[in-house]
Amino acid sequence: MEERDRLEAYLRDRGLKMTVARETVLRAFLGLERHVSAEELYDEARRLDPSIGQATVFRTIKLLADAGLAREACRDDGARQYEHAWKHGHHDHLMCVRCGAVVEFQDDAIERAQEAVYSAHGYVPGGHRLELLGLCPACAGTGGGKGSA
Repeated sequence: MEERDRLEAYLRDRGLKMTVARETVLRAFLGLERHVSAEELYDEARRLDPSIGQATVFRTIKLLADAGLAREACRDDGARQYEHAWKHGHHDHLMCVRCGAVVEFQDDAIERAQEAVYSAHGYVPGGHRLELLGLCPACAGTGGGKGSA
């Protein structure tokens, strides 16, 4: 498993060990192919190992992010969400403010516009996170309409 090897190398470079608990959290995270909060990851890790602690899960998700295996996604007013980063291409998010549904998308025109903004201001690109907020078709169809969010 490449992800395990990557995490183990990351930990080794920092004088840390690949513990059974860290491996359990990694397995739980990889098994959830969706946006996930640290609390949801904790619940999944406890399904695999009921003895795992919440602090271990929260610390390990930070290690997964630092190792390039996870990244923050969809920072709404609720819990911070994470998604897979390793071998998952860049994309942006469209999020329903009512039900929380998320659509991942990639748009070349948006990417070109961002490059133009970097250039116009003399910035060297360092990455971005784009979240568009609105009502999904199901929520908009229930009388939500514009501006009801």
